[in-house]
Amino acid sequence: MLETVVVVLHLLGALGVVALVLLQQGKGADAGASFGAGASNTVFGSQGSSTFLSKFTAILAAGFFITSLGLGYFAKEKAHELTQVGLPNPAVLEVPKQKPASDDVPVLQEPKSASPTDVPKAPEQK
Repeated sequence: MLETVVVVLHLLGALGVVALVLLQQGKGADAGASFGAGASNTVFGSQGSSTFLSKFTAILAAGFFITSLGLGYFAKEKAHELTQVGLPNPAVLEVPKQKPASDDVPVLQEPKSASPTDVPKAPEQK
């Protein structure tokens, strides 16, 4: 149950980080905004969205790393549980040898050669 919650949070965090990175403007976009080009039309104020989006991206990225560590812990626990089951060591297992393909082909038996004793005699005529 807890593992499922962590997986869902991990996926939401990954999608959130991707979306926030795509929403942020590049470094070249700040040059036009510094001369007053569109700075008053921003939703986040005159500083722009860089501080809000970058802080929120950092928070989501930290959450993504934490959930990654959690998933790694769950994977380690599952691997440890599988070793406790008592499975044989794979290095010691013997692999059965396959029989050659020629064993699968049916062999036709040669017909018996007719010997003089095997030939039926014709009824004698009187």
